[in-house]
Amino acid sequence: MTEPGPVVDLLSCDFTLSTLRGTRHRVNRHAERNGLAEAALYRFVVAVNEIITNAVRHGGGGGHLRLWRTHDRLCCRVTDHGTGLPADYRPHRPDPHDTSGRGLWLVQRTVDNLTIETRPDGTTVTLSVHGR
Repeated sequence: MTEPGPVVDLLSCDFTLSTLRGTRHRVNRHAERNGLAEAALYRFVVAVNEIITNAVRHGGGGGHLRLWRTHDRLCCRVTDHGTGLPADYRPHRPDPHDTSGRGLWLVQRTVDNLTIETRPDGTTVTLSVHGR
């Protein structure tokens, strides 16, 4: 993803199951300080939380999060070291009776941009929203 304008790094951290809650709170604080409020703030934090939770559950137990801002976008990239997703994976609406599998589909519907890059040694998910 190409960032228009200057890039301002806000947060870069590793996370595991034991640090998910703290990571989510840090993302919330930075997103709020950088232009998100109310419903937009809630949706962004929920989307990031879904991605970091997936990284813990399916991506090797943890990962790395980078949060940054450009003049009009708030962006987050999460990288894990799991076995990766199938090369042709695209988020899709799950069957209503499925008890899991909604996360990436809901994230895709919540943010302005979502990219998923998968490799045999992990997955990188990048999402962004208009932030100012």
